[in-house]
Amino acid sequence: MSVFDDLVGQDEAVAALRAAAGAPAGGGGTSMTHSWLFTGPPGSGRSEAARAFAAALQCPDGGCGHCPSCHQVLTGTHADVLYVRPSGLSFGVERTRELVLRAAARPASGPFRVVLFEDADRATEAASNALLKAVEEPSPRTVWLLCTPTAEDMLVTIRSRCRLVRLRTPTTAAVVRALVERDGMEESAAAEAARAAAGRLDRARLLASDAEARERRAEVLSLPARLDGTGACVSAAARLYELAEAEAKAASAALDETERAEVKAAFGEGGTGKGVAKAVRGAAGALKDLEERQKRRATRIKRDTYDTALTELVLFYRDVLALQMGAPVELPTGSARGDLERVARGSAPESTLRRIDAVMECRRRIDANVHPQIALEAMTAALYEG
Repeated sequence: MSVFDDLVGQDEAVAALRAAAGAPAGGGGTSMTHSWLFTGPPGSGRSEAARAFAAALQCPDGGCGHCPSCHQVLTGTHADVLYVRPSGLSFGVERTRELVLRAAARPASGPFRVVLFEDADRATEAASNALLKAVEEPSPRTVWLLCTPTAEDMLVTIRSRCRLVRLRTPTTAAVVRALVERDGMEESAAAEAARAAAGRLDRARLLASDAEARERRAEVLSLPARLDGTGACVSAAARLYELAEAEAKAASAALDETERAEVKAAFGEGGTGKGVAKAVRGAAGALKDLEERQKRRATRIKRDTYDTALTELVLFYRDVLALQMGAPVELPTGSARGDLERVARGSAPESTLRRIDAVMECRRRIDANVHPQIALEAMTAALYEG
């Protein structure tokens, strides 16, 4: 057993991380450095790889996976591992400076003070400049693990000082094997979910276990074949907006309620005694701060939800193009085969490429704070016009 066992299809990256984790205990070596940059597309497991590496660095046996240290790192409770995941769309300079100060402290029990910074590309320009100094000259026992989709998302001065670990999209076969061997799924169901997820293990697990997620995906994939007029375009955009908003609201509500309950319990809500009034006032302030963070997170969850739906549309038109060109490739949206063939027969490859561009432009517009429904209406109109 090892902390790296859950990384699917990442043999090269795992070999490099194992070597680096063993370097400090083995007397040093060029394989270990104090600044790392984990990159990879969504679903590749870049954050999971960074967490496994953090566990290996703290573990006396290089990441055995069963000792108290490994368990604490993997569950997010290790005193010497700082976990950072921006709750909103950006990560500001003040929070970055605070993080740099915390990172410089000596380890409490482990050999390193590890900072695991997910979505480091969300750091603002000022925050990135503050981070640069820490990455350039880290404390002797501090290790920075930055995660981002591509190296180009970070300042060139930061990425030039980090060792790069590239994660790749796992193959469908690797995802199927993981679902069967680790999650106990039937092979046929695992294969269907793996194909639909296009290599994303987390997405495959969701589609295999959540009927509502499968229904939402099926409805999104059915939209292109229904765009037969201006009215249909407006209706399709409205439906996409409704689906994404409802899914994001449900996801946010589940997280928000749990966090509010935890804050109230931490301040002793429902208790009695002299300190109750003071505790209630403290809880009110903490809840206000929590609400602000939750609002930022809700915006991020909405963006992620729209991105998932638009990615499904890109995959749909990618499969249309494959049919038009006669390419012998796996079709992630093959469950909508009838619609794929109908759209492929009714258009040319050039139109399909323009439609892919229209979906990608919609993603850029939403990312630039254009109202999602307006961006979706412009997209569906472009899809109809071809």
